[in-house]
Amino acid sequence: MARKLKVFRTAAGFHDAYVAAASRTAALAAWGATADLFARGAAEEVTDAALMAEPLAHPGEVIKRSRGSAAEQFAALPVDAPRATPKRGAGAASAPDAAPAPRPRKPDRAALDAAEEALAVLDRAFRTTQRELARRQADLDRERRDAIAAHEREAAELEQARAAAKAAYDAALDRWRR
Repeated sequence: MARKLKVFRTAAGFHDAYVAAASRTAALAAWGATADLFARGAAEEVTDAALMAEPLAHPGEVIKRSRGSAAEQFAALPVDAPRATPKRGAGAASAPDAAPAPRPRKPDRAALDAAEEALAVLDRAFRTTQRELARRQADLDRERRDAIAAHEREAAELEQARAAAKAAYDAALDRWRR
């Protein structure tokens, strides 16, 4: 017998992510979580019927619901909240009046350009080889047609000569027998 579905919720940015699943483990898998969000207090079981209706209608599917309008979400931010997030690996948070970190240099695409050019050169060489092979094949096809035509002409001439020789032989054989 299938286990009864429960509805679970976790935060996903400005949304709540709901899923109807048979267990916490199944809910974590549906969310793609790599850590136990329940143990961390970041996920919970939902018992409110209004919140459970849509997830139960689509078991195993993650249903996202906004946690209010954008204006409500901005209004909920603390007044002294920093406007920019620190860069990864920057260590401790910098002072509010510190200059923003310079933007990193754009990645160099020279290796990508070289690889694309090498592929283009290879493709051009292959197309040239294909054209040369097609030309050679056309020459061979022409030679074959010419050889077949020459063979048929010579075979017809030789067949006529054989027929004439047979007729002469048959006539000579008839004279000999009389």
